[in-house]
Amino acid sequence: MSASKVVISVLGSDRPGIVAAVSRVLSENRCNIEDVSQTILQSEFAGIFIASLPENLSLEALEKQLQEQLTPLGLAVLLKPMHEAGRYAPSPSEPFVVTTIGPDRLGLVAGITEVMARFGVNITNLRAAFRGGSDPRRNVMIYEVDIPLSIDQQAFRRALRQRAEDLGLDLSLQHRDIFEAIHRI
Repeated sequence: MSASKVVISVLGSDRPGIVAAVSRVLSENRCNIEDVSQTILQSEFAGIFIASLPENLSLEALEKQLQEQLTPLGLAVLLKPMHEAGRYAPSPSEPFVVTTIGPDRLGLVAGITEVMARFGVNITNLRAAFRGGSDPRRNVMIYEVDIPLSIDQQAFRRALRQRAEDLGLDLSLQHRDIFEAIHRI
């Protein structure tokens, strides 16, 4: 079965050349990379590629070639067809950045994201760095979110601030434009 687009997830210990290895296999198979996001979490590489497949290439054939090339490098690969139908259709929203700082403990991400989910706030990017201990500067979460215009903005802010307080976190909520302007300086 052939898919017009495929999502490729690659995980493994970080080292130079991972993106080059993945993109070489895709190029050799005439797959066009349309989107890619990769990051390093502690010492682990995590990459997600969205690529279009030529009509004569099956998902299974591409997966086999990626496995053959990447498994010897200690990388795990997962392929999934990308389906356009049923795609999440966001309501009109504004981009914000939520930052929390505080001592590390179980349930921080779950607590904050539960409030976001309850109000229909979509997380578009999340970066959390937990370095342990009680030094709050060593434990930071930055959520880039889209807040729907249709929700009760004040109720959302109150609920988010209350949850942060309950978790012992300092919380900042800024429009993304303001956040970017401040952090450019």
